Amino acid sequence: MNEVRVALVAITKHGAGIASRLAPQLPDAEVVVSEKQAEYLGDFANPRRVYQGALSAQIGELFAAYDQIIFLVSLGAVVRLIAPHLKSKDEDPGVLVIDDAAEFVIPVLSGHVGGANAYAEKVATLLNATPVLTTASDVGKTIPVDILGRELGWQVEAPKINITRVSADVVNQLPIAFVQEAGSSNWWTRPTPLPANIHLFQRFEDVNTEQYRSILWVTHRAIDPAVWQRLDERLVVYRPPMDQT
Repeated sequence: MNEVRVALVAITKHGAGIASRLAPQLPDAEVVVSEKQAEYLGDFANPRRVYQGALSAQIGELFAAYDQIIFLVSLGAVVRLIAPHLKSKDEDPGVLVIDDAAEFVIPVLSGHVGGANAYAEKVATLLNATPVLTTASDVGKTIPVDILGRELGWQVEAPKINITRVSADVVNQLPIAFVQEAGSSNWWTRPTPLPANIHLFQRFEDVNTEQYRSILWVTHRAIDPAVWQRLDERLVVYRPPMDQT
């Protein structure tokens, strides 16, 4: 797995203090601080970068250089700073905000695909803070359709409209058939039980497709175009590595 590139960005005295506290626990993170606040940084081994001028002039470079950007700046200010640089959830880095008292860690951008939700939980644990997650599948402790099995090397195969529609069905607790014919069985990583609306099957042929609103299918099989057409926007397929059986 590729190393996650992380930036801790501070523009206030308190922010520099929190960055100094957090940086040793994230040894690969780079601390990015304004020239005025550099003197408030503590003693740590992490690389540091001191910039001059406005933070707004640094955002484009930060977006290009890092996978996770942790701002020790107010949420409103961060929203305004990053807005001109947003592209898509497939391209944008994860963006997190930590409040000035280090009580809350808020994923702002790319919570799922960019990994900001998971990173927020990690950082919150390190700070003994509260992660503020607003993504429906995380709040509801259910399947994140768009990134299911990503840490296992699974690739999602479906039109975007299918992913959107099936995600809505999952979070709305409609009956979902989960068919696993291949891949690791360790795909459910939450500490809570699998939601009751998710029903497990070992073969697609065992599913009464009229009984379930949507179907998640983990398989190495080639999918007949007629199956895609018959299920319309109700099907999402996952492709595990071929060495996962």
